[in-house]
Amino acid sequence: MDMLINGKYVSDMDVSEVINPYTNEVIDTVPVAHLNKVDDVIDAANNAKSSLQEMSAFKISNKLFAVCDKLKENKDDFAELLSREVGKPINEAYVELDRSVETLKLAAEEAKRIYGESVPLDAGLNGKGFLAFTQKVPLGVVVAITPFNYPLNLTIHKIAPAIACKNTVIIKPPSDAPLTVMKFAELLNEEFPDGVVNTITGYGSEIGDALVASNNVDKISFTGSVTTGLLIAQRAGMKKITLELGGNDPLIVLDDADVDSAVKGVINGAYLNAGQVCMGVKRIIVQEGIYDEFKTKLVSETRKIKKGNPLDKNTELGTLISQKAAIQVEETVNNAVKAGAEILTGGKRDGAFYEATVIDKVTADMDLVVNETFGPVAPLIKVKTVEEAIKIANMTEYGLQAGVFTKNYYHALKCVNEIEAGSVFVNKQSTFRTDNMPFGGFKNSGCGKEGIKYAVDEMTKTKLIGLNLR
Repeated sequence: MDMLINGKYVSDMDVSEVINPYTNEVIDTVPVAHLNKVDDVIDAANNAKSSLQEMSAFKISNKLFAVCDKLKENKDDFAELLSREVGKPINEAYVELDRSVETLKLAAEEAKRIYGESVPLDAGLNGKGFLAFTQKVPLGVVVAITPFNYPLNLTIHKIAPAIACKNTVIIKPPSDAPLTVMKFAELLNEEFPDGVVNTITGYGSEIGDALVASNNVDKISFTGSVTTGLLIAQRAGMKKITLELGGNDPLIVLDDADVDSAVKGVINGAYLNAGQVCMGVKRIIVQEGIYDEFKTKLVSETRKIKKGNPLDKNTELGTLISQKAAIQVEETVNNAVKAGAEILTGGKRDGAFYEATVIDKVTADMDLVVNETFGPVAPLIKVKTVEEAIKIANMTEYGLQAGVFTKNYYHALKCVNEIEAGSVFVNKQSTFRTDNMPFGGFKNSGCGKEGIKYAVDEMTKTKLIGLNLR
């Protein structure tokens, strides 16, 4: 599949293979772009700004709705491609498609309600006699650097609000799973002028570094690792950035919780997409009074999970993105066992598969829970009090989302107020997200917010217009 630059499909001398992690078969190849293509794609996006900014909000909205309809019409093809390149169970791929359609709808709606406001200058010294108001104006060119785990939906979360507020976009899709994103860019290109949507592919950091450093780019929206996010922040200069850098999300289960609901929350939160979710449940902090009951039920439910061919509708657990990723999870779990943890179920790897795993006797200083483990692992940490639970929840460089299960609203509000995270859910796991909510964390989980309305704010600048009426 070729890159899309200025409405044309462009190859390059070198290509990389996109591998199905379940079968190890080559699905397709994509170009490995050389640096000269960076100038081409930036020029294309800048040259297309005027054609997009001349469109009415009404027209942009209608075009986004049209893309939404096309995505719905081709949902089966997109879901199958997504499942094949990520190793995601087909049922989860359809959920991602449904969310992607919803996200596009939200962007199409938001395109028609990008408001300024009146400003009472006479509230300040010498302001009497002025009429003033603000406008939200586009930044210009937005670069979206997107991850493999939810490649379609997370790409749409970046580029749909960008286009809604009249920015052109450059997409650097994930190297391991670029095809669904590139296929979607083709749908957008059918509706919008050449150069409004562009894609560029390549391994390593060379292409991304060049895009981030360019003075002809106005914003970087990135989802990925803390290490890369910090480099982007250092190199971006004066351009705006939104960084979504992952999480190490805690789920607190207190003595008075509904245990069955909490177990269900862990099953849905720790094993979704084989645990490759930035807001997935990665630390389960359980009060000692219900610890044994909770542990027994969690192990029982975990053992019921069916792994297999991602394209089989009965499959509940697919592969990780690669065998390398699965080996990394395996090594992290094995190191925890060497440090005193105990595997209650799972713990075995087969190629890119890693079993759904419950691990007991975990301490808060183990690498398994200090860092983000991107796999289907449920580590259990026993605590005595709600205060201890909150303290451990906050013992991380991350602060994306969190959940607490309790029937005591004093404890619930204490957790909500004291947990350092961008979102805290009561009686729901951290994996919960709607596509209209503000999404983004504290600390090293990043900066800025996604969620269409909030992303539009991040992708515009405010201009004040003042009229002297005296």
